[in-house]
Amino acid sequence: MEILGIVAFAAALLVSVVAHEGGHFVTARHYGMKASKFFVGFGPTVWSRQRGETEYGIKLVPAGGFVKIEGMTPLEEIDPADEPRAFHNARARARLVVMSAGSTVHFIIAIVLIYGVLVTLGTTKISETKIGDTSCVATTATCSGPGPAAAAGMRSGDRIVSFDGVAVTTWQDFTRRVRAHGAGQATLMVARDGHDVTLHPTLVEVRRDRETGQAGNDRVGALGVRPGIDTVRYGPLAAVPRTFDVIGSGFTGMYDTLTHKIDDLGKVFSKDRDPEGFISVVGAARIGGDVVSAPDTSGVDRVRQFLILVAAINLAVGIFNLLPLLPLDGGHIAVLGFEQLRHGLRRLRGYRGPVKKVDFAKLLPATYATVVVLLGFSLLLLSADIVNPIRLNQ
Repeated sequence: MEILGIVAFAAALLVSVVAHEGGHFVTARHYGMKASKFFVGFGPTVWSRQRGETEYGIKLVPAGGFVKIEGMTPLEEIDPADEPRAFHNARARARLVVMSAGSTVHFIIAIVLIYGVLVTLGTTKISETKIGDTSCVATTATCSGPGPAAAAGMRSGDRIVSFDGVAVTTWQDFTRRVRAHGAGQATLMVARDGHDVTLHPTLVEVRRDRETGQAGNDRVGALGVRPGIDTVRYGPLAAVPRTFDVIGSGFTGMYDTLTHKIDDLGKVFSKDRDPEGFISVVGAARIGGDVVSAPDTSGVDRVRQFLILVAAINLAVGIFNLLPLLPLDGGHIAVLGFEQLRHGLRRLRGYRGPVKKVDFAKLLPATYATVVVLLGFSLLLLSADIVNPIRLNQ
């Protein structure tokens, strides 16, 4: 199952990357630019066919894809006949749309996947009344036996109705009442298979903080239960704002990762590696395998988590690709923005000539430096994901 998950994730990522390039290709053609090549994969060519002015094909290594748009920068040598259709000679709006199209496709994929999951499969949250499982309670240094809840006949899936005659509506209220009860017999009503069942568990005394339930020195009651998971389903309309809430949290999470977790790169080879930090494509594929092969997980939950993972990766790739660094798409957008801003300021001073293009030759050192840094960053994460992978099923 793990291999199946890895293959499925790799296929989903390949489709996403090809769709990214398709966004560049379609918009470039729309604005009259010449796209001479559209290939899936890298390395030696396995198959290709010329259709019109574009060569379509498949490369040996299925690790992405690329579109060749003629004249991406003035430094590129192209056929003089293609010069009027070169990317760098297109209008500013056309260049902006073309360079934004790749990330836009990733965002669309993420939105469609998240919306589809919310409407068809729903999402999960920690339940306020459902019992997940029962466990023993450590009254000393060790924990053994069935625990008060299990001993009283409580089962996974039961829903708490009341505790000592008081209706229960939230897990926090329930656990607070259990702690306040202290040791001794309590009356607990649960809903099971459409019927109310009354149980009489004998609570045990433990040392915890009375308010929070965390470590502390208060003498409180303990039952030995954990909350279960509820599925929340959304209608077609209700899913729309929730979808964009999830997308928004993805943007803030990516910002937090890029700004506050850089220091964690020094821990990627240690046991303290942040499970929510940076990962490579290999690490993401392995997590995809873990999701599909997760034990004690229903098929619906596996599909849900897999699709959310694919959506999250698309969102992350889309955001990352917009960083204002050459050779990323965001770098080209930043250059375009600088050109237009400088031209606007010059026009305020009376200039009425054409837009003065940025000298890309001066940007080459910064571009090469960015490529080296990104390559080193990728190799670091790839190595870490091989020797010290983040695993879900441990």
